[in-house]
Amino acid sequence: MQFDDRLATVLRMQAGSAFAAGTQYRQLLDLVGSAPLEADHELLATAYAKLGGLSHEISAELRSSIVGEPSLRLRSPELVAFLAGQDLPTATAALAAARLDEQQWNALIPALPIPLRALLRERRDLPQASLKMLTDLGIGGLGLPRPGEQAEPGVFFTRDDLGDEVLVLGPSQELDSDAVLELDPALEIADENGAAIGALVKRIEAFQRARKSVAAAAPADSPRLPLGELPFDAPAAPHAFDFATDAEGRINWADPALAPMTVGMALASELPGTAARTDEAMRAAMRHRLPIRGGRAVLAGAPAIEGAWRVDAAPHFTVPTGRFTGYRGRMRRPVEAGPAPAVPHEDSADRVRMMLHELRTPVNAIQGFSEMIQQQVLGAVPNEYRALAATIAGDAARMLAGFEELDRLAKLESGALEPERGASDFRATVLHMATRLETVLSQRGAGLELDAPLAAHPVTLARHDAELLAWRLLATIAGAAAPGEALRLVLSSADGRVRLAIDLPATFAGHDDVFAGQSPARSQAVVSGMFGTGFTLRLARAEARAAGGDLRQENDRLVLALPRAETAPGENPIKPVD
Repeated sequence: MQFDDRLATVLRMQAGSAFAAGTQYRQLLDLVGSAPLEADHELLATAYAKLGGLSHEISAELRSSIVGEPSLRLRSPELVAFLAGQDLPTATAALAAARLDEQQWNALIPALPIPLRALLRERRDLPQASLKMLTDLGIGGLGLPRPGEQAEPGVFFTRDDLGDEVLVLGPSQELDSDAVLELDPALEIADENGAAIGALVKRIEAFQRARKSVAAAAPADSPRLPLGELPFDAPAAPHAFDFATDAEGRINWADPALAPMTVGMALASELPGTAARTDEAMRAAMRHRLPIRGGRAVLAGAPAIEGAWRVDAAPHFTVPTGRFTGYRGRMRRPVEAGPAPAVPHEDSADRVRMMLHELRTPVNAIQGFSEMIQQQVLGAVPNEYRALAATIAGDAARMLAGFEELDRLAKLESGALEPERGASDFRATVLHMATRLETVLSQRGAGLELDAPLAAHPVTLARHDAELLAWRLLATIAGAAAPGEALRLVLSSADGRVRLAIDLPATFAGHDDVFAGQSPARSQAVVSGMFGTGFTLRLARAEARAAGGDLRQENDRLVLALPRAETAPGENPIKPVD
């Protein structure tokens, strides 16, 4: 039978009595505690939820008894963490019965509350790396050393040939070679309990004598309590340290160097005189289990931690139960105010692009919703409203087209965009655009007259960009032409350049700078852009310059110059036309 089948079978059991609940609790613990890595996670989540429900039906004594059974297979760190979050008897039994490897212990220990870490310290089978972690977290032994264990650096309990306990000072201490203290057997107690108490008293007396001997041998560099500690250099005050709290907001772990100074501080307390004072925003975030960003705290205590700190932390929840266990984060010293940094120069083109990005979003939304109304996507709509929606959608489309022109000009002028390079016949492009405009101009008796050699005039622009530039120029000029006005276009090639000279219409008379001019007051038959002729011509000039050419005004003409390509599309190399 596979593991998943057994677990599913146990979960389907109905515990109708306290005995049945205990049996199901024991079976679930055994199956979850020995679950393989490839086990069904959804099934395990259901098992954890069932264990939580059974915990309310079974007494703490029975739960701790079940957890402590030698036959129970408790090899899952997740299950050990789950049990450690319950009542103290159950948590104690779980830590005593757990059979984890070094990596699993090292991952579990920092998440345990301090009292449970202290209980775990008494296990004799923990890996050395896990014992070192407990020591780094400030957890030492809870009792006196036992025979054969080290009590202090260079101090050991052992037994002599007759079986009596003795205290041995190691050779690292500068004492007499016969500095071996036998325990005084003067205390004789008749009963068994009395003998145990007497042995304990003798061990305490021997331990105290050993401390005094070690303290006498240590260098007296400064006044200290007679506990035998050695001198040390105080660590430099840190600029930041990591910490963790329990569910009540009390620090239960910190970087080893600062753990003795910070563990136990309550970060969420509002009582006066507390060692850690935090601002209201940080306390409110902790009450609602929200992330802390830039919280303010003032710590009191050792010089290394005293003063103001900024706090960033995130709430932590167990998997799979989702139980809140506290915060994990970092405290850092606030940066002292210094000279104001130089504000980087923000190019006007960058500001325009940022503004357009903000404008596109609502206009896109307006266009989308109006099209949905016009097409009755959400239901039947009266024709009057459909007509209004169609008008709004058209206006939004024109606005977006205008935004595209603004964005293109900003990118071209800032060098963020370059026209696509290639080779295209500019004579064919100009002729094609002039033919398209002829239909509109002929209705007013106006027209465009192209004067160009029959030979190709290749330019270093891709066909699409060349057509866009030609249309922008010719449509702007044609739209401003007066009735009966004929405008001459002269196309030529010389000195590696293709030049297009365009007569300005009469409506531009008196404009010293057509690039700064406004649209003619009357309605135009052809509109090449929504921002007027001046803007459209500036955009055409930016496109020409980005392609390596130029567009400029020469008296009553506009002159476009573009780099000539050596080869026309699909043709052999062409010599420039004189």
